[in-house]
Amino acid sequence: MKRSFIPLLATGLLALASCGDANKSTSAEGGNASDNTMTSSATGGDTVSANMPAGSENPENQPQNAGTAQSNTGNGAMRGTDGAMGGMAKGDPNGPTAPHKDDAEFMKSAAHSDQNEIQQSKMALQKGVTGMAKEMANKMIADHTKSTTELKAIAAKKGVKLPTDMDAEHKALAPTMQKLSGKEFEQRYMAQMLTDHQKTANTMRAHETMTQDADLKAFIGKTVPVVEQHLGMAQQNGNMKM
Repeated sequence: MKRSFIPLLATGLLALASCGDANKSTSAEGGNASDNTMTSSATGGDTVSANMPAGSENPENQPQNAGTAQSNTGNGAMRGTDGAMGGMAKGDPNGPTAPHKDDAEFMKSAAHSDQNEIQQSKMALQKGVTGMAKEMANKMIADHTKSTTELKAIAAKKGVKLPTDMDAEHKALAPTMQKLSGKEFEQRYMAQMLTDHQKTANTMRAHETMTQDADLKAFIGKTVPVVEQHLGMAQQNGNMKM
C-alpha cells in the first residue's frame, strides 16, 4: 500500500505544478492580450481620426465656423442696407444735396434757381393769385432779382457766364402750371416754392463748406437766411392748408 501511494502522490504533485505553470502562462498571455488590445485601440483611434473629414474630430468647430460665416454674411447684408439707405438719402428731393464739383457750376446753378423763382412768380401774378401766394410772388421777384445782381458781379470777376433762364426741369413744368388757375394754381405754386427753396438752401449750405472762395462764402452767408425765410413762408402756407 505504501509503495502504490507514493507514485500517486508524485503524479498529483506534478499535475498541480503543471496547472500552476499553465495559469502563469495564461496570465502573462492575458496581460499581453490586454496590452495588445490597448495598443490596437490607440492605433484604431489614430486610424479613425485620419480617415475622418477635416474638422470632424472636433464637432464644435463646425457650429463655430458656421456662426462666423453667418456673422460675416450678416455684416455684409448690413453694409448693403447701409449703402441702400445712403442712396435713398441722396435721392430724396428734400434731403441733403451734395455740393457742386466747382464754384463755376455752383454759380450757374444758383442763377438758374433765381430764374426759377422769378419766372414762376411772374406767372403767379399774371394769373391773379391772392393772399399769401401773392405776397410770396412779390417777395420772390424782389429778393431773387437782388441776389441775381450780386451773383453776376461775382461771376464777372471769375470769368463765369451765368444762365438767364429757368433750368430744364422748370421749363418742362411751365406748361402744366400754365393750365392751372385759381386756388388750384396757388396751391401748386406754393408747393413748388416749398420744394425749390428746400433744395436751394441745402445746396448752398453744402457748397459753403466746400468752397475756398471768399466772395462766394460771403454771398452764400448773406443769401441763405433769405432763402430760409422764403422756405418758412412756404411751410407756413402748407400748414395753414392742413
